[in-house]
Amino acid sequence: MKFPQLKTKNLFNWTLLSFILIGLLLINIIGSIVGKRIDMTKDHRYSLASGTTRFLESKDNIENRISLQIYLEGNLTAELKSFQNALKDKLKDFKYIAGNRIEYVFIDPNNGSKEEQQDLKIQLYDQGRGILPMEILYTKDGEQRQVMLWPGAKMTYSANGIVKENVVQFLPGTKPGRPYNLAGMTDMIEMGLNNLEYNLISNMRRLTQTEKQRIGFLQGHGELNYAETQRARALIAPYFSIADVSLNDSIAALDDIDGLVIADPKKPFSDRDLYLIDQYVMRGGKLMCFLNTLAINEDTLMASGTCHTTRKNLMLDRMLYDYGLKINENYVVDVNCAPKIVPYADQTYIPWFFSILATPSAHPITRNIEPVYLKYANEIQFVKTGNLALTPVLTTSTNSNRTGLAPLVSLGFPMNFGRNPELVQNPEDEINKICVSGLAEGFFRSHFENRVVPEFVNRLNNENIPEKYHYKSKSDKEGKVLVVGNGKFIFNRYDSMPNPKGLGYVYMPSQYNDLKMDFELVQRGVNLYHGNQEFFQNIVDYMMGDNSVLDIRSRQIEIKKIDKEKIKLHAGYYKIVNLLAPIGSILILAFGLNLIRKKRFAQNTKKR
Repeated sequence: MKFPQLKTKNLFNWTLLSFILIGLLLINIIGSIVGKRIDMTKDHRYSLASGTTRFLESKDNIENRISLQIYLEGNLTAELKSFQNALKDKLKDFKYIAGNRIEYVFIDPNNGSKEEQQDLKIQLYDQGRGILPMEILYTKDGEQRQVMLWPGAKMTYSANGIVKENVVQFLPGTKPGRPYNLAGMTDMIEMGLNNLEYNLISNMRRLTQTEKQRIGFLQGHGELNYAETQRARALIAPYFSIADVSLNDSIAALDDIDGLVIADPKKPFSDRDLYLIDQYVMRGGKLMCFLNTLAINEDTLMASGTCHTTRKNLMLDRMLYDYGLKINENYVVDVNCAPKIVPYADQTYIPWFFSILATPSAHPITRNIEPVYLKYANEIQFVKTGNLALTPVLTTSTNSNRTGLAPLVSLGFPMNFGRNPELVQNPEDEINKICVSGLAEGFFRSHFENRVVPEFVNRLNNENIPEKYHYKSKSDKEGKVLVVGNGKFIFNRYDSMPNPKGLGYVYMPSQYNDLKMDFELVQRGVNLYHGNQEFFQNIVDYMMGDNSVLDIRSRQIEIKKIDKEKIKLHAGYYKIVNLLAPIGSILILAFGLNLIRKKRFAQNTKKR
C-alpha cells in the first residue's frame, strides 16, 4: 500500500483546483472593473462609432448630467423587445464611457391608475410637440390585437442653472385610426436601429451645445432664397445659427460668418463681390458652393423636345479654378440615373441620363449614404495648385460620359443607346468615373494675386483700416472649399399663404421632402429615395469641423429577414433538434464522465 503517494497526489489536485478557482475569481473581478468587448459582426452593430466615443469622452461636450426617461417599456412583442434590448445595450455602452454624466430609466406608461396613465400620455404627447404614439396591429393565438406604444424618450440637461429638455423619437408615430401592421414593420425597425446611435448623439449634442457657429446663405446674385431652402436650413438650424447675407460692397459683410453657402446663383459676380469672398477664404473661411455653369429651360424641353443651354458666366467659377476646382460648361450623363416622365411619348418613362444618381465615395461626407440625385450636373476637374489636398466627394458610375460644351439637350437622346446603353467604351472600367463634387483643403493662394493694382492694395492696407481687412495674397489659416456641380439639389418646393399676423406671406415646404425624393416621380408612384438630405448635413458638419456625427450617419445595420416558407417546411425538424440536442449533449457528457470516473477508481483500487 502506497498511502503517502496517494496523499501527495490528492494535495496536488486540491492545490490545482484552488489555483483555478482563485484565477477564475480574479478574472471576474478584473472583468467587472475593466470591461472589453470584441465585436465580430460584419456591420459592427455592437460597437460605437469613433465620433460617438470622442463626444462622450470629452467633458467639454457633456459637463453635467444628461437624464433620459425612456417610455418604451411594458408588454412588447418580440420584434420591439429586440429593439428595446438594442437600445439598452447602446445606453450601457454610452454610460460605460461617460460614467455618471449619463443616467437613464425605462418607464411603462401603462402603469398606475387610468387617470395617471391619461395625464402622463397628455404630457408625453404635448399637443404634437412631444413623443408621438405608435399603434400596432398583430395576431396572437389566432386573435388580432392592438397595442399603443410610446417609442421615445425625454432628455434633460442642466447648464448654468437652466434646465433644457428635448424629445427623442426612436420609431415613427402613427396617425389616428391608421395603425401599423407588425408583419410589415421589419424595414421600419431596421431603420430605427440604423438611426439609434445618431438620434441619441445628435439630441445630446443639441442639448449640450452652448455656442453655435454662424452659417450664411449668400443673397444678391439670384441664389435660392429662404422659402426655397427651408428644409435644408431646418436640418442644420438646431446646431448652427443661420442668416441671409448680402455683401453690399461692405468689407465687413462676412465678419461673423463661419461658413458661407452659395446655392444656385444665376447672375454674374462683380469683382468687388469676388474680392470679399476671396479674402474671406484667405482668413480661413469655409466656402460651400452649389452651382451650375449652364442654364436650361425644362418647359421648352418638354414643349418642343429639344432645348439649347446657355452659359451663365457667373465669374465665380473662375475664382474657384484658382482654388483647384474647375467647373466645366458641360453636362454629365450616366446610365445610373432616375427616369423622366414624358406623357405624350411612346414610353411614359424614359431613362433620363441627365438626372444622375451620383455614387458616394469613401470620403466621410458620403460614406454609406444613398446615391445623391443631381439633375443637369456639371463635371468637376481638379487643377493642381500649391499644396492643396484635392478630393473627389461624389462621382458617377463607370458607365458615364460628358456632353460637349453648352450642349443641345434632346428628349430623344436616351433612345440612341438601346435597351442596354453603353455611354462609353469599357463601361466597367473605373477610369470612366466622372467627378461631380470636389473638395479642396489647405492654404489657398488669392484669386487676386498679381491682379490687384498697387494703389488698391495700399488703400486697403492703410493704417486707418483694421489689420484683419488688409489684403492677403495667401491664406493665413487652413481653409476648405467644396463645390457641387449642381445648384438646385437643396431646393424644396413650397406653398405660400397670407400671414395672419400682418402683411406678407408665410412659406411652408411642400408635403413631399424634396431632399429625399423627386416630387414628380412620387406622384406617379415611383418611390425613388436618394441621399441628398444626409449629403447636405454631412457637408456642413465636415466643413464646420464637427465630424462627430459623420461616421454615425453612415452606419448600416441589416436585419436578416426570416424565410417563412422554410419555417413552414422545416419547423418541426428544428424544434426537435433544439429540444433534444442540449439534453443529449448533457447525457453523453454525464455518461462519459461516469465511465472515466469508474476507470480511475478501478485503477486506484488495484494499486492499493
